Amino acid sequence: MSIVVDHLRAGGDTVEVIGPDRFLNMPMPGYAEIRLAVAPRRKLARLVDAFRPEVVHIATEGPLGWAMRAICLKRGWPFTTAFHTRFPEYLHARTRIPVAWSWAVMRRFHEAGAGTFAATRSLREDLAARGFTKLRAWTRGVDLARFRPEPREAWEGLPRPVFLYAGRVAVEKNIAAFLALDLPGSKVVVGDGPAREGLQKRFPEAHFTGYRDNGLLARSYAGADVFVFPSRTDTFGLVLLEALASGTPVAAFPVTGPRDVVTDPLVGALSEDLRAACLEALTCDRAACRTHAEAWSWEACAAQFRAALVPV
Repeated sequence: MSIVVDHLRAGGDTVEVIGPDRFLNMPMPGYAEIRLAVAPRRKLARLVDAFRPEVVHIATEGPLGWAMRAICLKRGWPFTTAFHTRFPEYLHARTRIPVAWSWAVMRRFHEAGAGTFAATRSLREDLAARGFTKLRAWTRGVDLARFRPEPREAWEGLPRPVFLYAGRVAVEKNIAAFLALDLPGSKVVVGDGPAREGLQKRFPEAHFTGYRDNGLLARSYAGADVFVFPSRTDTFGLVLLEALASGTPVAAFPVTGPRDVVTDPLVGALSEDLRAACLEALTCDRAACRTHAEAWSWEACAAQFRAALVPV
């Protein structure tokens, strides 16, 4: 979202981002890096009054999002929302809360607005089947200057081919499905999260780098032979574009996200047999991967976002 905000400001818009960092906040259970605002409504109303917005977009369904939703409804302001995360499945994986209950809450949150932005066609179809009626397209972009085919991580000491996962190391990412595969070469996991310690103990032959940012992450993608995306619950998977921009083909399940990004057999392989997809991806064209990613620009993403907003 911060990149979209930068593009909007560069185009002459005045944008006020109100996040949990401006309130008393606490870490989200199980996701310490995500902060939740505590009792934000009064202060939020003052901040909104001071800014006097012409449009309102609510980015997430946390306490701050619910507070802004309540303010808009009380004042009769239309607003838009975005669906980024399949929280019902994530909550079920961690707490066993019935998925239907969580979906009912999500639907209530979003249906109060004038439009719900969703990144892909398959996600919009899924949400429509779940009773969401005000869906709007808002795709994603990739930083083509940061993620590129060179320079590349050599992965010295690791047998080739190198199959790489990068992202949050959490149970909902289904990383064990990747690490359990019988594959040649090496398996690398770039990232950190609550499931890392358990996965390292369970799969000692895999190479875990921990968190990497900026140039190191880009080099990691570029140095891999295949990027493996085992998640079945992501709404998009920005890491798919980052890998492709780095010239690295993708192997994934044929689900929302991969199905929308990996649309050319030259840039990746999708299969319910993830091992087969990994081996097939080894034959893909690295130059075609980069070319494919170049169609996803942040400029187009920001323009699409702006066009879908609704005045208050």
